Amino acid sequence: WKDDIKIDQEAVAAYVGGEFPPNGGAHSGRDWGAFDIEKEVIDLCPTKCMKYDGGKLYIDTPNCTRCMHCINVMPRALRIGDDRGCSILVGAKAPILDGAQMGSLLVPFIKVEEPYDEIKEVIEAIWDWWMEEGKNRERLGELIKRQGFQKLLEMTDIKPVPQHVIAPRTNPYIFWKEEEVEGGWDRDINEFRKYHQR
Repeated sequence: WKDDIKIDQEAVAAYVGGEFPPNGGAHSGRDWGAFDIEKEVIDLCPTKCMKYDGGKLYIDTPNCTRCMHCINVMPRALRIGDDRGCSILVGAKAPILDGAQMGSLLVPFIKVEEPYDEIKEVIEAIWDWWMEEGKNRERLGELIKRQGFQKLLEMTDIKPVPQHVIAPRTNPYIFWKEEEVEGGWDRDINEFRKYHQR
């Protein structure tokens, strides 16, 4: 989904008050103590986009990565939004020695509506690139590893977005082209050294 998580504030209060068991009752075999929304939901939000203040729950949607932890803990109080679609991941594989490996996120959100033209365009662009550049018996994930994810973004004409980055500064898929750099690649070293001393 793309829009805000739907919040039922009365149900949130019921969870806090102990009327509803958290996690849909999945952990009811033992006495875990009273439900603590701060400890079990707010503090575990990976982007810290949630706040419980004055008996109300607030979610800062632009910072939400949709990990769904809060929804899993309080399924009666929180629901996904109405603007729904799918994400497209590519390059997954399950080699015998390494085990199953998840694909890389290519399209964070795409509408799923007939006649599915947007999805078909992405798939056809991937096919064209793979048929042109792929080696014999090479999977898409191996082609991506060999030529780079940035090449896949170029071939599918998908703009880089923050969701493409697994961890900051470790997988930079965005590279400048010479025509995008003011003055090109050739620089006067003396001019550069004025601002960047050794």
